[in-house]
Amino acid sequence: MSSTVAGLLQVGLLILALAVVYRPFGDYMARVYTGTKHSRVERAIYRVARIDPESEQRWGTYALGVLGFSFMGVVVLYVLQRVQPLLPFAYDRGAVPPGMAFNTAISFVTNTNWQSYVPETVLGHTVQMAGLTVQNFVSAAVGMAVAVALVRGFVRSKADRLGNFWVDLVRGTTRILLPIAFVFAIVLVATGVVMSLKAGVSVDGQTVATAPVASQEAIKELGTNGGGVLNANSAHPFENPNAWSNLIEIFLILLIPVSLTRTFGTMVGDRKQGHVLLGVMGALWSAMLAVIWVAEANGLRPLEGKEVRFGIPSSALFANATTGTSTGAVNAMHDSFTGLGGGGAMLNMLFGEMTPGGVGTGLYSILVMAVIAMFLAGLMVGRTPEYLGKKLGRKEVTAAAVSILAMPTVLLIGAGIAAILPSTGAALNNPGEHGLSEILYAYASASNNNGSAFAGITVTNDWFQASLGVCMALGRFVPIIAVLALAGFLAEQRKVPATAGTLPTTGPLFGTLLAGSIVLVAALTFVPALALGPIAEALL
Repeated sequence: MSSTVAGLLQVGLLILALAVVYRPFGDYMARVYTGTKHSRVERAIYRVARIDPESEQRWGTYALGVLGFSFMGVVVLYVLQRVQPLLPFAYDRGAVPPGMAFNTAISFVTNTNWQSYVPETVLGHTVQMAGLTVQNFVSAAVGMAVAVALVRGFVRSKADRLGNFWVDLVRGTTRILLPIAFVFAIVLVATGVVMSLKAGVSVDGQTVATAPVASQEAIKELGTNGGGVLNANSAHPFENPNAWSNLIEIFLILLIPVSLTRTFGTMVGDRKQGHVLLGVMGALWSAMLAVIWVAEANGLRPLEGKEVRFGIPSSALFANATTGTSTGAVNAMHDSFTGLGGGGAMLNMLFGEMTPGGVGTGLYSILVMAVIAMFLAGLMVGRTPEYLGKKLGRKEVTAAAVSILAMPTVLLIGAGIAAILPSTGAALNNPGEHGLSEILYAYASASNNNGSAFAGITVTNDWFQASLGVCMALGRFVPIIAVLALAGFLAEQRKVPATAGTLPTTGPLFGTLLAGSIVLVAALTFVPALALGPIAEALL
């Protein structure tokens, strides 16, 4: 069987599996966030944390909850790394240096999971489990909570409350992420993924690092986190041993982002709205898969270190899934992709990671872009733009614009400064166009909270540790604040009935308008930079 046929079968199985779970799982998540009953475990958590689960919050209070919780996560994770020698299962691995600890703490709290170090030699198992894995759960739950708050903004009328952040956080963690991650950790162990508290095993006189991999692998993919316990990430046979584990991990990456479109349609009372969003996500995702696959299969300017264990179709499929979401896990080194193949992976991130995007972040990002698309449509026909019965005035469009401009701003400023610093040359493995691509990819990955890397750039100096950390924080929290403000503004409005002049948002016209807006914004923003990097490399 040719690799192309095998690859197409994998894509078909993946789409079939997602189609099977789409309806029941999407509706289940809608019930999770709209239900009024609390489980015993949840009530116990609320009592300990002194939370009133029946109270709801204005958008500003909700945002303060997100920021406060995330700040404490950064502090706790930073401290864990700094006191590592005092913890069990440290295996004589010393305290993580301050700059690296700062970068890592922000990385995992923002759901980026960028790692500037070799995990199996720097971090002990306690920091991995009590620090990184915990953040894999709660950072994903934060993203889902923000997305649900925005959906409530569209649903509610003449209201000033968006729900309770703490309830949304707890429910997302205990009812969605924990059960699924638990089941798939066992599934991954059955496929051969390692699960051990040993520091390593001796093979022919060489020590091969081991870790509690399966438990972190499941949530790292399910929560679109991406950070691995082993440096080679999902290209390592202990994390991803065979074709079945590879397909399961891709399925986990896409499961929640895809199903959240069903959740959205169910919550707004019109499932066709969710179908349109899914159609746009799927169309762009498929187009980029074709670009990466064809570029790699044709071997246009192949680079060193090409992946051979899974083959080109599986590598292209994984790369497209991980950069189309905010995951960052890799089963092949993107630095060894062709110019066009690596550029395709980069463009997935530059779309704003809404194809289908990260857990929660993909849904709220594409909804923000829908607001922008309807605003542009209103300008063209001379009408006050509306979306889902809510008028899009100055406040709403300003909040949406801030959300979509935050990422390009921090990305281009950070990459521009890095490109002119004399010390950057020593950090690059490749000169010229590919070297610039490595810089752009690093800042695109950080600013989009993706976490994948070209792996051809060394980012351990103080400038990269600090600047990439700042990009992660701004790329995560500025859009979140803007999205929650947009949700609050929408909830305050009374719903207006559709008229003969209202643009339908459940058909191909709106889908085309939305997809075109996503591509147009990315093209106008990033084509000049891409022309100097991956585009130039692909043409040479």
